[in-house]
Order: sequence, then structure tokens, then C-alpha cells
Amino acid sequence: MNNIEGFEQFLTTQSAQIPILNFVFNLVLTGVLAYILGLIYIRYGNSISNRTLFSKNILLVAITTMVIITIVKSSLALSLGLVGALSIVRFRAAIKEPEELAYLFMAITIGLGLGADQVTIIIVAFLIIAAAIMLRSIKNKNEINSTSLFITIGSNDTDSIQLQTIIEILKLNSNGVRLKRYDEGKEFIESVFHISFDDIKNLTVIKLELQKLDTAVELNVLDQEGIVL
Repeated sequence: MNNIEGFEQFLTTQSAQIPILNFVFNLVLTGVLAYILGLIYIRYGNSISNRTLFSKNILLVAITTMVIITIVKSSLALSLGLVGALSIVRFRAAIKEPEELAYLFMAITIGLGLGADQVTIIIVAFLIIAAAIMLRSIKNKNEINSTSLFITIGSNDTDSIQLQTIIEILKLNSNGVRLKRYDEGKEFIESVFHISFDDIKNLTVIKLELQKLDTAVELNVLDQEGIVL
């Protein structure tokens, strides 16, 4: 019994004082790295959603994670309590793009590392990851000199328009086609593609070909960086 009471007392009293200056430094550094990560996501991301709006979540996730880890690491009782608290939390955020999830994990990593005072490791890892993202983007731009954009095609006539038919039309009038998202219901079909072509007039040809199948077909074009005309 004495051993149990001693262990319970150890859990409730065992805690470390958090140096305020060290905490403020890590908090500011977390904010700076998360802000830069958000700018990288806006500039080099490939998501079709609003990247500017989503990037604001990166800062909040990183800072919140850093504060939680800093507090939890100072007390064993809080660490055990966090496990119980997380077991009842259910996250149901709609993440449609895997890239968004990757950036959220990067934000969490920043918060975890700086919350654990691993400043050097986090800075080095962040610089390497940021450089890799930028180099990949430069490589892709050097490989593709044509116009590239996202195109959303929707139709309520599922008998006339099928996914394979849409892909064939896009391939005939573009240099490259990538399927980004596909939704199909009983009375609708919607697909999102990333396509590239040399002449913007190809977009008109694609529209005319799709309208031959369904005159009410919906066509939406998105390129957050803009098209040079």
C-alpha cells in the first residue's frame, strides 16, 4: 500500500519548471518556421483547394502542438492524462488532397521537435525539406513548358459521359493528363484533371467535344498562378 501511495505522490508532484525564456524562444521559432512553411505551400503546392486559406491552419497546428508538448513533457501525470484525452477525441476534417495532410504532418513535426527542445534537428530538417520542395518544383517547370491548369468536368447525364470518354478527349487535345479527383453518383459525375497544352485554344476544342456528348456539361477551369495570355 505504501508503494502505491508513494507512486501516486510521485505522479502528482513530479514536474519540471519550464524556463520562460526558452519557451518564448521556441514559440517564436515555431511560428516563424510554420509561417515559412505556409508560404512554401502557397507558392509550390499543387492542391486545387484554396491554398492561402489552408496555410493559416499550418501556423495554428504547429504552435498548438509545440505548447502541448512543452507542457506535457514537464509532468509525467500530464503525459498519462494526454493519452486518455486523445483517446476520446475524434478528428473528422475533410482532407481531400494528400498534399494537405503531408503539410499538416510537417507542421506537427515542427511543433513536436521544438516542444522537445530539438532546435538544431528541426532547423536542419526544415531546410532540407524546403530545399527539396523547391528543387522539385523547379524541375517540374523545366520539364513542362506548356500551359497547365486544373479542369473540373461535371455532368448529370451519366449515360452519355463516362470517365474513360472524358480522358480520351483530354488526351487528344493536351500534352498530359492527370486525374486528381473523381466523384460519381446515381445521377451525376464529376472529375477533376490537371492538364497541360501548348495552345489555349485547345481548351475550346475540349469544351466543344464534351458538349457533343452533353449540351449541359459543366466546365470549370482553375489555375491559381494565372494563365499568360
